[in-house]
Amino acid sequence: MYRFLLTPRWWGINVFVLLAVPFCVFMGSWQLGRFEDRVQDHRTAGEQAASAKTAPARPLAELLPVDQATSGAQATATGRYGKQLLVPDRELDGERGYYVLTLLRTDGGKALPVVRGWLPGDADPAKAPAAPAGEVTVTGALQASESPGQGGLPAGQTSAISSASLVNLVSYDVYDAWVTLDRADGGMKAVPATAAQGTGLDLKAFQNLGYTGEWFVFAGFVVFMWFRLLRREAEFVRDAELGLVPDAAPAEPAGQTPAGTSAP
Repeated sequence: MYRFLLTPRWWGINVFVLLAVPFCVFMGSWQLGRFEDRVQDHRTAGEQAASAKTAPARPLAELLPVDQATSGAQATATGRYGKQLLVPDRELDGERGYYVLTLLRTDGGKALPVVRGWLPGDADPAKAPAAPAGEVTVTGALQASESPGQGGLPAGQTSAISSASLVNLVSYDVYDAWVTLDRADGGMKAVPATAAQGTGLDLKAFQNLGYTGEWFVFAGFVVFMWFRLLRREAEFVRDAELGLVPDAAPAEPAGQTPAGTSAP
């Protein structure tokens, strides 16, 4: 009954199934591995953030460039505060407000963006406390530059704490990093450090998990369709052997008589 499996048509079907199922399983396992890697990165980032809070502060130059190991580490820098900007639409403890960002001109000539604190409500330069005068030494959690934001904001505001954005607002170079003070000044709230980008259980991580399920479903679907086709073919062969398959010979066209007979 199953001799039809040796036909060229079924050879093609079988080869496709034998290739498709391992491929789907491999892709599903790969996506699952990507998800597990992100989970591990999330755990590692959490452990590093916890240890960074208790580790002694180090000079800024020793922690650059910012990576997963140095993100959140305590950094110190000395200089004089310069231009002050507001970063609107920033939430803290579920409340909408804005950051007060001041550029610290260091001895090296570059400026370090310093988030001195957070205030509630709409960005208002009149409410933002002025930066301390003279030479200061700041200590705070080191953060990597954010992705450049959109323009169109009023003067004195920036949508992202990014060196690519800030360099267009000042006449001097800006570090590709920023710090958030452990203790905000001027009555503002301190902004907590965030985890390094790509280390959290974000949407991409759960997309990997979703793709894992999809690939395994595809593998199961291929096997299901193979069994369905096999059963259908086997039933057709069985019916043909029992003579249950209707004659597929073409009918004679209307107005014609079979060969070998004469019309009345």
